[in-house]
Amino acid sequence: MSNLTISIDETILKKARMRALEDGTSVNALLRDYLERYVNSGQPYQQATQTLLAIAKRSTAASQGRRWARDELYER
Repeated sequence: MSNLTISIDETILKKARMRALEDGTSVNALLRDYLERYVNSGQPYQQATQTLLAIAKRSTAASQGRRWARDELYER
């Protein structure tokens, strides 16, 4: 693993350490987890988009040129 040096306000760091201690973790672990989520955040969205597009391409549903009025769509 690589080391990272950051600059942070002393008061913020102190509060972060106390909160991490209450949560049974460390500031280091919190930052590592955050960075992992940050790096991987686009993947689930991209996978979901690709899956939806693949389903749409396979779909045999068609409107056959029909257009619905807004009121028809919300009829109960």
